[in-house]
Amino acid sequence: MEPELLGWPPDGPTLRLDYRQFSYAGKFVMSSTGKAVVRDPSGADTERDFDDDIVAAVAFNADRTAPETLWLRYVTVRADRRGEGLGPRLCRFVVARAERRGYATAKIAVNNPFAYEALYRAGFAYTGETTGIAELILERPTDAPAPDRSKETYQRGLDRYRERDLEQAETAFLRRKRQATPPEPTD
Repeated sequence: MEPELLGWPPDGPTLRLDYRQFSYAGKFVMSSTGKAVVRDPSGADTERDFDDDIVAAVAFNADRTAPETLWLRYVTVRADRRGEGLGPRLCRFVVARAERRGYATAKIAVNNPFAYEALYRAGFAYTGETTGIAELILERPTDAPAPDRSKETYQRGLDRYRERDLEQAETAFLRRKRQATPPEPTD
């Protein structure tokens, strides 16, 4: 299962992801974003209305005000495949392709500690910034992992989540990460 780039913005393809299996499934029908996927051909079911061979997907576009920056907009992994490292792997793949297209920086806004951890595995780091809807902004250069991947920066982002009313699994995760150093970027 190798990552596959389906297209760059603005002429990206549309995907039909099963909303029962993927977070943000509806966001992948937009055609103005680029898309990349990981497929598992053994999961294909030609009788259904969804792209059933897809197990992970990411949508992305250039920043309107900083054209050298690529924003990863939505990353999703099929529910039964979460925890296998598909999301970070797919994000690293897109960032590497973005460098080849001339992008210098990749950014993403994440809304939960599990996504935060996954993006750290993809070489991103917390910027200290949030979006207007309280997502934490992470970034990295396209040619290397983020330079400030210190324990302090990592924990500062986790502390932002600790201030929120979270589900039990998120609270337990944050408790386990209380003194942790950031995960190393994976290959």
